[in-house]
Amino acid sequence: MKAVIDIRNKKNKISRHIYGHFSEHLGRCVYGGYWVGEDSPIPNINGIRTDIVEAMKAIKVPNIRWPGGCFADDYNWMDGIGPKETRPPMVNTHWGGVLENNHFGTHEFMDLCEQIGCEPYICGNVGSGTVREMRNWVEYLTDDGNSPMAQLRRKNGRDRAWDIQFFGIGNENWGCGGFMKAEYYANEFRRYATYARNYKSMGETNWWQVAPLIKIAGGSNAEDLQWTETLMREAGRFMGGLSVHCYVKPGEESSGTVFSKDSWYQTAVNTLNKESLLKQNISIMDFYDPEKRVLMAVDEWGMWVDNEPGTNNAFLFQQNTMRSAMSAALMLHIFQKYSDRIRLCNLAQTINVLQAIIFTEGAKMVKTPTYHLFDLFKKHQDSYYVPVAWDEKPKSIKMGLPNADISASASDNGKVFITIVNLSADDKAEIVLNFAGRKARSVKGGFISGEVTAHNTFDNPNRVQVQELNDIQVVNGEALLSLFPCTIAAVEAELE
Repeated sequence: MKAVIDIRNKKNKISRHIYGHFSEHLGRCVYGGYWVGEDSPIPNINGIRTDIVEAMKAIKVPNIRWPGGCFADDYNWMDGIGPKETRPPMVNTHWGGVLENNHFGTHEFMDLCEQIGCEPYICGNVGSGTVREMRNWVEYLTDDGNSPMAQLRRKNGRDRAWDIQFFGIGNENWGCGGFMKAEYYANEFRRYATYARNYKSMGETNWWQVAPLIKIAGGSNAEDLQWTETLMREAGRFMGGLSVHCYVKPGEESSGTVFSKDSWYQTAVNTLNKESLLKQNISIMDFYDPEKRVLMAVDEWGMWVDNEPGTNNAFLFQQNTMRSAMSAALMLHIFQKYSDRIRLCNLAQTINVLQAIIFTEGAKMVKTPTYHLFDLFKKHQDSYYVPVAWDEKPKSIKMGLPNADISASASDNGKVFITIVNLSADDKAEIVLNFAGRKARSVKGGFISGEVTAHNTFDNPNRVQVQELNDIQVVNGEALLSLFPCTIAAVEAELE
């Protein structure tokens, strides 16, 4: 099976921001995840766990979406600033009715982003908030002048404004964000977006050169094409981005860890089927925005399986296996294929929730198979997408699946980066990488592998981890590799 990769055909740049993450005030994502407090014996900087920061830096996390999710449309940012002892608590009505003490607010989130070196993607409150509330938050974040909100920020310990690129105008406003109709939300978006301005450097001679906020409209689940149609028609010219949410269910065998090989294959089918839905949404956006000015933000995506037995159902704590990593790999390949439109994505959710990349338990931390998948794929970030042609069609396996899925990119230094998923749970995949007249001088790679249910636990944290790919060689300028069943690999080739 030969894959032909011609870097002369490289396309648009794959935005690093499709490798973003989503962190909501839900379960133990924030409290018991990132946030342990300044007085915790767990190593931290300003209350934020250092081991989590280092883990996220290692995979080059480009952005984090916060504070929700459904939580965002019930959140008043003013409750999360100032001295912690004076911050009023709130009931988290969406996620278990727990009492939220608001100790992790705007300053703490922005500190988290600065520690990691990533960009913030903030989601504002349309469902229960007001235009002025959102306007004041943007002013608080971005004004370097002497406005009331800038002065309040300084009083709370931050002199200079932050750099904000992405700002969401509500979340799932068709559902938990207000159960609005599409036409109504389109009007609300236009109204709220009018007052969400980037205040940074206003008053300076070059204020007009400051990049505006990318205002992202709350979109639909991928299946609701009518919502996308209405928003693009009624509000497309006012937005910088439109979100689409895209969750994958595994089918009948929805346990996090107990399932058959058939569920592995069904999950692959269900994941690959999302491409058609995303294409249909893209087609609508292309009609109203042929210049592709408006980015598609798949700002909630990932596997959704059963909660782990014995845990709070409202906390959405779910185990993460090679099946999860496989689904994520296929989704990232889809995002890269359409990266001229899909330029911002956020896996749900970072820690202890849904398809988490990290689990914590007290001072313990474990990286999931999905974490290691993001580690494998990180060199695609900001490289140029290169279409892959098969010299011969991959053989068909169960449920009509091809036995391998592949994506390639080329960096500015000329190196080619290829990620490959062996979709067979039973057989090896023998793959040849041909570089269309160019010859590979050297190749190296890594992989993750294991049985379909393989996962990491606090007792066995390294069951799935990145390993060096040794079964690879260069013959006549082509790269030959052999992948075990249930393997995801990444190969970097330097060409002559």
